[in-house]
Amino acid sequence: MIRRTGHGLRPVVAGSAALLAAAGSSALAQQTPANLQDAVRLAPLEYVGGMQPVMDNSIFAHVLLDQFEDRAAGNGQQFRYDGQGWIGTDTDKLWVKSEGTVGTHGQFIDGDHELLYDRAISTYFDLQGGVRMDLDSGPTRTWAALGVQGLSLYFFDLEATGYVSDRGRTAARLYASYDLLITNRLVLQPQAEMNLYSKVDPGRGVGSGLSDIDAGLRLRYEFTRKLAPYVGVTYTGYFGQAQRFARADGERVQDIRFTFGLRSWF
Repeated sequence: MIRRTGHGLRPVVAGSAALLAAAGSSALAQQTPANLQDAVRLAPLEYVGGMQPVMDNSIFAHVLLDQFEDRAAGNGQQFRYDGQGWIGTDTDKLWVKSEGTVGTHGQFIDGDHELLYDRAISTYFDLQGGVRMDLDSGPTRTWAALGVQGLSLYFFDLEATGYVSDRGRTAARLYASYDLLITNRLVLQPQAEMNLYSKVDPGRGVGSGLSDIDAGLRLRYEFTRKLAPYVGVTYTGYFGQAQRFARADGERVQDIRFTFGLRSWF
């Protein structure tokens, strides 16, 4: 008989004699198993395979600070953070996401904060729904959010989320990243995020259709799995009406910056 354990698949017992010895005289003395399957059924659970049963409903928590970085260019510096965390079981979680940028003029922009309920729908993907708030130095916007997040083929991290605002607008965000292991500690990570909106919102500096793209190529060194400094290059691009709003705020519509930062999780 084969049983799945935390270390893969392995045989539970070699034969009924071993099961009878493990079960003890008190468990099987009054019952004679007709075959090996009956012996497994009658044996005490703690002895089958020599280990305790797996507890699948435990509560865990995880926090990831994926970006905590300074972006430098000839026209000044920006600071950006992007993090997320969750608490729950393997099936159900409460998820928090937050990202934002301190612009070259010191204003807090692109502040996006989400509170989501997360439900596993397959081995590698979760369905997420909840609320998003655009909260920074600009006008506040509130959105209902629904999307998926997970690991695709070839181990790409993917997020696809749709939004409906309290003002009748809709939006969508697509995110993808990939960890390319150069060595066991040196990791190259390409990353891209794309935002689309149904209507122009001058207060938030977004245009209809494809509004902006934020992408980067980061090379990190993991001193430990939980702490990794990195360097890289980032690109921010505005499109359509968003270009006009960016120029009015003194921002470049196509901006490439040298980046250095820290990635951490616990």
